[in-house]
Amino acid sequence: METNTEIKRKRIFSGVQPSGVLTIGNYLGAIKNWVTLQDDYECIYCVVDMHAITVRQTPADLRRRTLEGLALYIACGIDPQKSTMFVQSHVPAHAELSWVLSCNTMFGELSRMTQFKDKSQKHADNINAGLFTYPVLMAADILLYQTDVVPVGIDQKQHIEIARDIAERFNGVYGDTFVIPEPYISKTGMKITSLTDPTKKMSKSDPNPNSYIQIIETRDETIKKVKRAVTDSGSEVKFEEGKDGICNLMNIYSAFTGKSYDDIEKEFEGKGYGDFKLAVGETCADKLQPVRDEFARLSADKAYLEGIMKEGADRAAYLARKTLSKVYRKVGFYAKPQ
Repeated sequence: METNTEIKRKRIFSGVQPSGVLTIGNYLGAIKNWVTLQDDYECIYCVVDMHAITVRQTPADLRRRTLEGLALYIACGIDPQKSTMFVQSHVPAHAELSWVLSCNTMFGELSRMTQFKDKSQKHADNINAGLFTYPVLMAADILLYQTDVVPVGIDQKQHIEIARDIAERFNGVYGDTFVIPEPYISKTGMKITSLTDPTKKMSKSDPNPNSYIQIIETRDETIKKVKRAVTDSGSEVKFEEGKDGICNLMNIYSAFTGKSYDDIEKEFEGKGYGDFKLAVGETCADKLQPVRDEFARLSADKAYLEGIMKEGADRAAYLARKTLSKVYRKVGFYAKPQ
């Protein structure tokens, strides 16, 4: 008698907003790690355009960046044959589950979210309800797919914690419904900081373009930005507390080369910051060049990208509908007669 020895793979969900140019912070902290996970997990990767509109967007730019986001995923190595890729707004179940979860989330929980406080300061003229409740939509994104593992940076860990709290509360009231997700935090590239202010996270929304390296900028731009990066007093390439600038560059170099901090210190022993910055800039540009070339090729084939987008949304919608139907039944909604 034949037996099915195939072990069910754990499911991963993650997404990036198409709210600006993607940086090496997004690449090293998220997308590069996603590529390595797709052989061992069932991966679902999303362009989270619904999250993007908590900050006012130019509609044409949002549409363009959504398509570019999908192209970048593939250019970075995410395989449409191995992973499900789709656009968040193409699966209405995200918004539908978000409402049910909102009714099971406490006001106090949301008021303690640090990102709400940060974004409220940055966008004081548009402190909208979506900015306050978007952790619930993020929880819906994750729980909708019965996600086991969520790859996150340290700064996103709070969002996984609230998703877990919401899921546990719902399960406690209505019975076993959601898988409780676990965070997956990579050892390298966890948090790449700004080139102009290394005490802050590298952000694609930073008004100073010299503070971040875009995945799809030119080689010369990348090298120039690294050469101008803020460093610390002294000239020794050493990973130690208080040297935020050089530590950030070492973090970038380590993430691209796989070398340890000890290896990097030995490699640049007796050399100054200038030599190290040039090496970081050139390495960064060299490693990104295949991604940039593939992105340019894919961007010219809109029909292919839209095909991936539709296929991914259909697959995601099938999985999402199974969870949403269960949730609707549990909370007591009357099923639509067939």
